Amino acid sequence: MKWSWKIGKFAGIDVFVHTTFLLLIGWIALSHWIEENSVAAVISGVGFILALFASVVLHEYGHALTARRFGVKTRDITLYPIGGVARLERIPDVPIQELWVALAGPAVNLVIAALLFVFLVLTSAFEPLNSLTMTRGSFIERLMVTNLVLVAFNLIPAFPMDGGRVLRSLLALRLEYTNATQIAANVGQFLAFVFGFIGLFTNTFLVFIAFFVWIGAQSEAQMVRMKSALNGVPVSRAMLTDFSVLNADDTLATAIDLVLAGSQKEFPVVTEGKVVGILTQTDMMNALRTTGESTPVRNVMLKDFTTTDPYEMLDSAFTRLQACECKTLPVLRNGVLEGLVTMDNVGEFIRIQTMLDSQVVAA
Repeated sequence: MKWSWKIGKFAGIDVFVHTTFLLLIGWIALSHWIEENSVAAVISGVGFILALFASVVLHEYGHALTARRFGVKTRDITLYPIGGVARLERIPDVPIQELWVALAGPAVNLVIAALLFVFLVLTSAFEPLNSLTMTRGSFIERLMVTNLVLVAFNLIPAFPMDGGRVLRSLLALRLEYTNATQIAANVGQFLAFVFGFIGLFTNTFLVFIAFFVWIGAQSEAQMVRMKSALNGVPVSRAMLTDFSVLNADDTLATAIDLVLAGSQKEFPVVTEGKVVGILTQTDMMNALRTTGESTPVRNVMLKDFTTTDPYEMLDSAFTRLQACECKTLPVLRNGVLEGLVTMDNVGEFIRIQTMLDSQVVAA
């Protein structure tokens, strides 16, 4: 993953930390040093942020492990300065399953807060809440309060927060999924407008949150509309039939020539009539940088790839296309390569279909 470092693998899920997360650690350390000019204060401040983000990791594992119970895998979890992201291969199709997956993350934070509360009660270590700040006061009590804040924040009914998915899943119990998503997105964008307006007069951080929520709601609605447009359409209607292939013995120089001669960016690798791999654009560029254009394609190609067939529905193929490492699905009929499905041509198909539908409505 670009700009991310792997820090471990737990329960079969890789955990990464984004490079920008180090900027947050540096800022926290510098802030505490300027405020108190003490190494102990710096260690305490950084330790608190690390403890908080440990709670964020557990939050994401709540989503990931609940999704696993419903047969949905998680590709990885990445920590950013603004929080964590668990990349599920797909959103559960059944609304009640999506509801449980969405609630699992905040539920983990609630459990953490409850355990910390019990510890504070048993040790009689409570301090007045008005004496707590992000940098001062009981470490455990601040961590408890922050976990409760995470619960409240994540349950705001707006994408991409968990609350947006909770709202969508509850609406989808009664409404068609696309309509439920659009309503949830509209609610989210309304809240984004409110946050942004209030933030202009109070806290500029609210403006940032508003922008984040607005884009998240728009993106979620667009993705669901896209999948809806693909529903009931066979792969054969949208697949590319004019494409180039490579042989495993070809070199990257041949691939470069094909890239420069047309618009194709990824290539199926065919040997004796059988697809044996996919040469992705990313792998090709990395190999050109490290080993050069004389590198055989077989040394670079992706050998673990996903295929489809002409009769599969395009929405299902598109979901798997999003989940795989490459941006191309070979279309096989009885093991013979017949076409390709790519992100680009699916997008073109949707744009053309939208235009045709609008003409029908206008007529």
